Amino acid sequence: MEKIPLDKIRNIGIIAHIDAGKTTTSERVLFYTGRNYKLGEVHEGTATMDWMVQEQERGITITAAATTCTWKDIHINLIDTPGHVDFTIEVERSLKVLDGAVVVFCGVGGVEPQSETVWRQADRYGVPRIAFVNKMDRVGSNFLEAIDQMHKRLGTNAAPIQLPYGKDAEFKGIIDLIEKKLIYFKDDLGKEVEIKDIPAEAMPEVEKQRTIMLERLAEVDDKIMEDYLHGKDIPVAVLKEAIRKGVIANKFVPVLCGSAFKNKGVQLVLDAVKDYLPSPIDVPPIKGTNPETGEFEEIKASEKAPFCALCFKVATDPYVGKIFFIRVYSGTISSGTYIYNASKRERERVTKIVKMHANRQEVVESVSCGEIAALVGLKDTKTGETLCTENNHILIEAMRFPEPVIQQAIEPASKDAQEKLGLALHKLEDEDPSFRVTYNQETGQTLIAGMGQLHLEIIIDRILREFNVEAQVGQPQVAYRETLTKKVRAVGKFISQSGGRGQYGHCVVEMEPQETPGTGITFEDKIKSGAIPREFIPAVKQGVFGAAKSGVLAGYPVTDVKVILVDGSFHEVDSSELAFQMAGSLAFNEGLKKAGPVLLEPIMDMEVIVPEEFMGQVIGDLSSRRAKIISLAQRLNLRTIRANIPLAEVFNYATIIRSLTQGRASYTMEPSFYTEVPAHIAEKIVTGYAASGSTRKSFR
Repeated sequence: MEKIPLDKIRNIGIIAHIDAGKTTTSERVLFYTGRNYKLGEVHEGTATMDWMVQEQERGITITAAATTCTWKDIHINLIDTPGHVDFTIEVERSLKVLDGAVVVFCGVGGVEPQSETVWRQADRYGVPRIAFVNKMDRVGSNFLEAIDQMHKRLGTNAAPIQLPYGKDAEFKGIIDLIEKKLIYFKDDLGKEVEIKDIPAEAMPEVEKQRTIMLERLAEVDDKIMEDYLHGKDIPVAVLKEAIRKGVIANKFVPVLCGSAFKNKGVQLVLDAVKDYLPSPIDVPPIKGTNPETGEFEEIKASEKAPFCALCFKVATDPYVGKIFFIRVYSGTISSGTYIYNASKRERERVTKIVKMHANRQEVVESVSCGEIAALVGLKDTKTGETLCTENNHILIEAMRFPEPVIQQAIEPASKDAQEKLGLALHKLEDEDPSFRVTYNQETGQTLIAGMGQLHLEIIIDRILREFNVEAQVGQPQVAYRETLTKKVRAVGKFISQSGGRGQYGHCVVEMEPQETPGTGITFEDKIKSGAIPREFIPAVKQGVFGAAKSGVLAGYPVTDVKVILVDGSFHEVDSSELAFQMAGSLAFNEGLKKAGPVLLEPIMDMEVIVPEEFMGQVIGDLSSRRAKIISLAQRLNLRTIRANIPLAEVFNYATIIRSLTQGRASYTMEPSFYTEVPAHIAEKIVTGYAASGSTRKSFR
């Protein structure tokens, strides 16, 4: 396979709120680049990138799909991501390995809640972006209002580089503010394009918006500032170079417009990807840690450097088994060679390398720096782990995985299905780090936990159809957490003597709440003068983390606790790793009981879009559900209500809001934070748990 120069590669993702038109835009990209010979449509279930049965049935994207295509002289590795908040992990891990992103906004909805979420995710990874305001053919679309919302809600320095020509159903073309030309689309497929002069009646608005673009650009580029202040005519090449520099530095976001469904404007988005988004050598080198020295090292994008890659996704293929998606940051890898998993410190053999086109595979002999590909043959690699050469160990910073907020009990329909269910759950857990499987010792239940009802619904559907396992599931439950409220000192002592060699482990820990919510459990060793031998300290830590899986109030996992090992003792003969593991567990449980334990519940960030006449009823209903109203706003002839609301109060809210508003309102929500459960509700949860584990084992 011919090597692609690094400066000709673009690793990009398409990210947006649900139903903004990501997959439709992706399908047009594949069509115009010649990757597909016909247009796939989401509503017909024929979209290439939505290849799962569940995606085709529901008309939504569930899993991030990767493909490659070529536009002019640029090689594009494209990832189409889901918009639904239940599948936010797909966006998270895609952004981790991408160099740039196209953020799609709905021309009618503007900046919606999930738009803000994906924007923050891109901010966290420092991903350069261009914006595409889609659906300009829809009634009520407003290009400039969408840009205004980007400034207010996202705090970004965005400016139009295009203007729509024609409004709503009369949307016919796009005005290029850089070259001051009208691009007119003559046919339905958008392939016949005519370049015209801008009509005289549109010139005043063109000059006004071009001035805004230059002013915003001048804020981040000294050369443009100087030329603009002196009234000089800025050449197109200089303007494009300034935009590119601003985008790569994350200081400027050019905004384009169009209608992907009506085949208008996507070629211009591809031109913007080529002109403004970075190649692998334009972005700062990724940082890694040397596992031996603990020091930071930069991984420079070079084919001559030692091989280093990050596994950002694991998928199960019915024919070849597991497929491991990787982004290669340096060096080259060939099929049939051995690589080193630096996270697990194990050798792995690559039997096959493939380039993915949604669910189709194209076998290649090797992949080099800057590429996104998939490996076959690895055994123990998981999402977020670093792959490198055996003589050049390095660890890339791990990804951040969200905590599940909802759980359900699941059990096989028959004894024969028990083993198959276990294998299916294990495979799904490997694929999706936001999906967790736990076993509750007290109730004897297997619990599956995820990001929302739709997330678990898709998981259960895949278990039934993809893995052919008959299973029964319980009603969805809120994934509560437990934590402590004060600092305590606790002792754990495990002594056992039953003939022969005994067991002795003794440790003293200090426990306190974490300063930053969401930190989880941390363990710190402050043992001095060998009170506990070094070889037993990992066992104490293991005991602490094991005990944290089940709290003392209602058996929910414990979070946001700092544990410091301060003292202990050992026996020359009887001490063992098992004894100290038990001591760590006992100390943690004792400390939790003394430290004023409380229950925490997930709070959702909700936005309801409702006609004016129903607003009072909706606000009243939300208030009765312990919601805290954050803001009220106007959007065309609708009102938007932003609120924080406990997840426990909004199960099946879609049915409730439909009946309240004659089916005219809609809502979106996403997990925001955990907070303490009010005392009277916590008492019911704890009492219900104490009464009987069997009552929680109700299946439908």
